Amino acid sequence: MTTRDLIGLALLYGYATGLLLIAELIRRRQGYSQDFTRKIVHVGAGMSVFGVLSLFDNWYIGIIPFASFIVINYILWRYRFLESVDAQNSSPGTVYFALSISILFIAFWRTGSPDDRGYIAAAGAMAMTWGDASAAIIGKMWGRHKYTVFGSTRSLEGSLAMFVASATAMLLVLLLVPGSSFSPLSAPLGVSVSIAAAMIAALITTGAEAISPHGTDNLSVPLISGLIVFAAVMALR
Repeated sequence: MTTRDLIGLALLYGYATGLLLIAELIRRRQGYSQDFTRKIVHVGAGMSVFGVLSLFDNWYIGIIPFASFIVINYILWRYRFLESVDAQNSSPGTVYFALSISILFIAFWRTGSPDDRGYIAAAGAMAMTWGDASAAIIGKMWGRHKYTVFGSTRSLEGSLAMFVASATAMLLVLLLVPGSSFSPLSAPLGVSVSIAAAMIAALITTGAEAISPHGTDNLSVPLISGLIVFAAVMALR
């Protein structure tokens, strides 16, 4: 473990703690709903993947925060310590999110190696971070055309928002991260490969989100989107 790894751990745990405290303060002092503050934490936690990619010398140290939050988020959910994140009827979605991100980074992230594909893990995380958040917000505000699959009710408007947001977020990751300071040894993918991979993954991921039971989309969406991006990139390069 290097000094940079230690600094990275301190920064990420500090960031996570600050994010949770800010969300809780917003809920208590401003009176925002639990849905709103939960989305703040959801997006903030998802965006931390770029900090992970940039802060560590060793990938196996960098995954420690994600892995530890599987346990931490379970405790927070089980005992409802933070109402800004977990209400009485909340699913363990935060636990699933931490688990899925941990799996993706363990599978694809390799610091200092030409085999590094951390951008695939980041793309999967962004599909959930922005796709799911957009689907929830748009579906709640403007969702008029409802449909139910396997007991899960969604709206066409929310699913469209999911597709657009996840495709956009994944495309930006695939275009900008490979070969950058986030993943310096990975080769850039090119525009056509990036667009095709993002569109295919977004389409399949939107379908997966639509049929996932309550809360389990936090597990299915990142994993499926990451696997589809990986398969598409390997097939198209």
